[in-house]
Amino acid sequence: MDRVTKRRKVARDIEYSCLPSQERFHRLTARFKGFSGPIGSGKSQALCQEAIRLSYVNAGRAGLIGAPTYPMLRDATQAAFLEVLSQNELPYELNKANQTLTMKDTGSKIIFRALGDFDRLRGTNLAWFGVDELTYTAEEAWLRLEGRLRDPKAKLLCGFAVWTPKGNDWVYRRFLANTVEGYEVVLAPPNENRHLLDRVPDFYERLKKSYDDRFYRQEVLGEYINSNGYQVYEAFERGKHVKTQSAREDLPLMWTLDFNVDPMCSLVVQITGSEIRVLDEIVLKRASTADACAEFTRRFGGRARRVIVYGDATGNRWQTAGSSDYQVIRDYFSRQSNFQMSYRVPRSNPSVRDRIGLMNAKLCDAAGEVAMWMDGKCRELIRDLEEVSYRVDSGEIDKQKDASRTHLSDALGYLLWQEFGPRQPIGEQKKRLI
Repeated sequence: MDRVTKRRKVARDIEYSCLPSQERFHRLTARFKGFSGPIGSGKSQALCQEAIRLSYVNAGRAGLIGAPTYPMLRDATQAAFLEVLSQNELPYELNKANQTLTMKDTGSKIIFRALGDFDRLRGTNLAWFGVDELTYTAEEAWLRLEGRLRDPKAKLLCGFAVWTPKGNDWVYRRFLANTVEGYEVVLAPPNENRHLLDRVPDFYERLKKSYDDRFYRQEVLGEYINSNGYQVYEAFERGKHVKTQSAREDLPLMWTLDFNVDPMCSLVVQITGSEIRVLDEIVLKRASTADACAEFTRRFGGRARRVIVYGDATGNRWQTAGSSDYQVIRDYFSRQSNFQMSYRVPRSNPSVRDRIGLMNAKLCDAAGEVAMWMDGKCRELIRDLEEVSYRVDSGEIDKQKDASRTHLSDALGYLLWQEFGPRQPIGEQKKRLI
């Protein structure tokens, strides 16, 4: 990044080895600009460096960094930004209570906000704003930020964002298909990030085992794949994936749940190496978690069993009755001596995008290998895999068309993520790519 003289006669050198796409992005002069690229293309670094640059250009003024959800903001976006500041010894003061940061060199204020709550975006005029993963942010949030970009004392008003493509959504329409005046975008190609490939030469090739073909083209190649109205689990083929399954006595039963009153849904699975076999489904109308426990016991309680419980992370929340869903399960099976229970439940659910990508990859990955099968009696799961689709004009899963859909495929996705999900972020790391 160029050496910039700032207010109070302070000059700083930022260590930043730009990739060609990153350099083009920083040089854009449009009021609103974007950086679209696959995983590993340096989006997070581009976001952080642009935010730092604008905070110095607009010395003493306020800017905002946003992300779709608070966990993403805290664990990824803000963490990456603070790391860049620390690595370059840029002095700052962070107020965690208010989620604001002050750059000590210039007095510039940076506000951190999750963008799910539009009303919180009213108020202070901004000199600039930046958004991480814009395709997972509602268009209304972006428009609210546009309306706040009005600081009369700003030297350079700018709104910018970085994202991975997600079909022909509002971001695609606004920045690419029907370009709005004052908007520009850089499309980063795959395989450009020499810093990443020097460390992991087979990075992109290995991802063929983790993603199905469509997800690979979107996430790894950075293509805009139109998902409107498409089957979500497009890798599923009844003739290929539906086969009679029998429980093996030497393997634990994996019980994964999606907590819902009507229907209450769960699946029983076994895994051998990398192969997933869905043995049975439990679908109960107007039922409780205790009812699901009783039905599981009726079907599988004839002999001593090792059981591992998986499922929706929201089941950890305590209900008005004074217990969580997982506590109900623990209490129930504490009275069943023939079950040896263990639990693999995360604190938060994976992103829908990543969970679907992993599901499709296990059905058939980009290299053409199948790793998952299900018994024919899993009728509702099979219907999920065949019928769950994306909403037209949004690229989001359509959960309104049929209230009985998505529950079992969600439950299976939670289990797969715990067993096969990445143990660390792929591509977008918190360390500088230099």
